[in-house]
Amino acid sequence: MSERPSHSVTLRFLAAPTDVGHSGSVDAGTVLEWVDKAAYAAAVGWAQSYCVTAYVGNIHFADPVNSGDMVEVEATIVYTGRSSMHIRCVVSSGDPKGGEATMRSQCMVIFVAVGPDGKPIPVPQFEPSTPDEIEQREHALARIEVRDQIVKAMKEQEYTDAGTAERIVLRFMAAPTDVNWGGKVHGGIVMKWIDEAAYVCASRYCGRDTVAVFSGGVRFYRPLLIGHLVEVEARLVYTGRKGMHIAVHVRSGDPKGHQMNLTTYCLTVMVARDATGTSVPIPPWTPVSDEDRRLHAHARDLLEIRGRAPGNRLPDHLLRTGASAEG
Repeated sequence: MSERPSHSVTLRFLAAPTDVGHSGSVDAGTVLEWVDKAAYAAAVGWAQSYCVTAYVGNIHFADPVNSGDMVEVEATIVYTGRSSMHIRCVVSSGDPKGGEATMRSQCMVIFVAVGPDGKPIPVPQFEPSTPDEIEQREHALARIEVRDQIVKAMKEQEYTDAGTAERIVLRFMAAPTDVNWGGKVHGGIVMKWIDEAAYVCASRYCGRDTVAVFSGGVRFYRPLLIGHLVEVEARLVYTGRKGMHIAVHVRSGDPKGHQMNLTTYCLTVMVARDATGTSVPIPPWTPVSDEDRRLHAHARDLLEIRGRAPGNRLPDHLLRTGASAEG
């Protein structure tokens, strides 16, 4: 009987000065780019074919990664569907001179194996063989229903010019340096753009430096090609005492045409920081238009759905209707 392919990949490297972003440490977008690369390596190693990012969910940014840290990004397959691979990713970092690495963030990434025609193809089925592998598979299975509810709730929302909240749009061309191994813009780069747009939107709203503490429901709908015109739209939809919930849409299209297609959508929670790096309260945002109120309610609905997920880390005060919420 042939041995099963490795179901886990760990990338190790030093965080470089060029990885430091607007926050003074490594930005969330760069961490997400690392996560996508590690998960991709685990996916293609298991599937033995090209794979594409389909979904990234429930990523919490606990503590920052600093320049000079030794970084470990562990990507482990915990469940497989017919063509999908659910991959648990854990980012840790620490002093390269010694000592234990500290977990900085973790999330679940779903990749889909595709053939030369771009259509999904079957992957080898992962069979857990240890108590920990069984536990991780059960955790992934339990989150499927919650993830489906989140995707459905996000897909049903409409964003128009009737909204009055803080909103920004970044526009640029997808460059050859953004390409992945399949000739498309890889998911990690797209998530980095999402983080940048959310930062600009949140910082303009509160007038302070901001950082991401959570990203969820990152759904990839279609590939984004090199040379495409890209629009990354970020809009404030909800505020708590410290957290700003920013909905981000990524659209792209041929610059010679007029049609822009939705490629990626997610919701990111940003917090404001003072000069010492401590999170601070922000001005509350009050919905004005019907669309404002609908999206405000939508953000609270997502919190309620996530609160029902097994192993969720949301504080109780985020889940109580009418209570002040923090990102």
